[in-house]
Amino acid sequence: MQNHYKRILDTCKALKIAVPEDLSCPALERIINKLLAKNEILEGGRIRITFFRKSTGYYLPQSNELDFIVEAYPFDDNYFKINETGKTVDLFPDIKKDVNSLSMYKTLNCSLYIMASLFAHDKGLDDALIQNNSGTIIESTSTNLFLVSNGVLYTASLDEGCIAGTMRMNIINIAIENQIKVYECTLTPQNLLVADEIFLTNAVRGVEWVSSYRTKRYFNDMSKELVKMLNKFVNETEE
Repeated sequence: MQNHYKRILDTCKALKIAVPEDLSCPALERIINKLLAKNEILEGGRIRITFFRKSTGYYLPQSNELDFIVEAYPFDDNYFKINETGKTVDLFPDIKKDVNSLSMYKTLNCSLYIMASLFAHDKGLDDALIQNNSGTIIESTSTNLFLVSNGVLYTASLDEGCIAGTMRMNIINIAIENQIKVYECTLTPQNLLVADEIFLTNAVRGVEWVSSYRTKRYFNDMSKELVKMLNKFVNETEE
């Protein structure tokens, strides 16, 4: 929760939205727990919080006060599972992501990700990979991207424009704690073709392995191990 709360503060600061002093991390947790109890969600669940500027006005807001909506949905259990069938992916060719001071933050401007999802659906793919204006592969429609080569993890750096996902950060930290090398770097289509594995990460689904990119096929050994490490981390955090 603390990681998510920090990202909320960082995003609001970048967007010049004023977070009330009484909306602390414990206060937000109490709101979430109240909703979970009301919805009778006692085991696994998904929380979605949408933050927005509480204001009238058009391009110039009349106020920078914060408002938000919390949604809660049940899940089957509290732990992550590796997907049985690997994901199929390809590059989304139509729109590239601009790299700027807001690139790493999740905002309500989702047009790029919607169009990429529609592209994947029309092509019969599970997901599409997004590039920045330099041609670097940075993420997918709703996840961060990792490559595995010779037991080493590679992922796009935040400077390349990818979303600063909380699960991305968790996976990097867990890998380092388990003596797995991680490099934040520039990823190209050539890197995809020589990788041993590709996996995608987000806070809801954890780690999802990719089985194919065009004619290239991938293993999932590292992905499985990281799911085990992630569940161990979750279990230790809950205790």
